[in-house]
Amino acid sequence: METQELVLGGWTKYHALTPEDQQVFDEAMKGFVGVKYTPQEVSTQVVNGTNYRFRCDASMPGPQPMNWEAIVEIYAPIEGQPHVVSIHRI
Repeated sequence: METQELVLGGWTKYHALTPEDQQVFDEAMKGFVGVKYTPQEVSTQVVNGTNYRFRCDASMPGPQPMNWEAIVEIYAPIEGQPHVVSIHRI
């Protein structure tokens, strides 16, 4: 496994999710309904906590299923629950 270079305030390159990254994503998305987001890669930024940018495959079921890519931005404070900050279709 490649070690990610951490620069305070800087973003890492996109990389495969660790189990900890997946846990943050799952906690922040708990209870989210409608579009299904499946994270493929993540970039992180260390601040007072951690910012995450998850590059996701997005899909919406229905008579004419739709698929696209999106960036799900999540903030995980040092103490407390991670939460979704924004979702951008790309």
